Amino acid sequence: MKHLASGRCLCGAARFEIAGEWESFFLCHCARCRKDTGTAHAANLFSSRAEITWLSGRETIKTFQLPGTRHVRSFCTECGSALPSLQLDGALLVVPAGSLDTEVGIRPTAHISYASRASWDDRLDAVEKIDELPS
Repeated sequence: MKHLASGRCLCGAARFEIAGEWESFFLCHCARCRKDTGTAHAANLFSSRAEITWLSGRETIKTFQLPGTRHVRSFCTECGSALPSLQLDGALLVVPAGSLDTEVGIRPTAHISYASRASWDDRLDAVEKIDELPS
């Protein structure tokens, strides 16, 4: 199995490598994912074949599953960064795209739960683009 990606949390406590290939890359606009990320959507990569190896910080990872749902979120307890998780009894690896230090290598497959997107998440391509922090 070839090396696919590596990543870490913001503080660097949790580091990982992934071997295998992505099957899909979804941008989820559901209210739960907006709450998780504080943004317009979650950007997650999915694989039933890839394997994750934790290089450090496994003890800093907490996983939360919203009761009565399949909604799962893993994060670093030090800095709060979203981190990969094994879901569906370990059959599915879900990796937040922003947690990767390497290129993702695929384009998003689809926007999902698009009908429930935030009202301000329309026509973002028309919003001014600034390359650095505004002054």
